[in-house]
Amino acid sequence: MKATSILRAWIWLVGLSLGSTAITLWVWPESLTWLAGCVILCLAWAKARVILSRYLGLCNAPFWQRGFDIALGLFCLVLLGLFLVPTLL
Repeated sequence: MKATSILRAWIWLVGLSLGSTAITLWVWPESLTWLAGCVILCLAWAKARVILSRYLGLCNAPFWQRGFDIALGLFCLVLLGLFLVPTLL
């Protein structure tokens, strides 16, 4: 694996982490806290994809990457549903 690919992945991870931090530090109105949670979960999903793709090398195995993407997407949807249930009730 090339060092530039790892460096780019690291830069993406730092940027996504800074985005998550910025969202948590923002003062959200009570009616929009669900949106903040959804955005943070999406950023966490993106970070997981970068880690799986670049650090674990799944970018070289598209079949396995697709399987992990589907499993990760379904897991994040379940987490999103569990997060939004109290908002809907």
